[in-house]
Amino acid sequence: MLVRQLDALMQEEGSTKSALARRMRTSRAQLDQLLDPDNELATPGTLTRAAQTIGRNLKLEFA
Repeated sequence: MLVRQLDALMQEEGSTKSALARRMRTSRAQLDQLLDPDNELATPGTLTRAAQTIGRNLKLEFA
């Protein structure tokens, strides 16, 4: 769910994956792994860094 939200926020901002990868100082391949909804290895730290790169904060909560 977080990955889908991040992808939607990128599209809302008009940011490309390549541009976001550059701003995060990572590779496009690593960003693709982060945005893969089947990837269970995305860490909260990586998601936080991605969110901050597009001017957002990451909020995790139990539902």
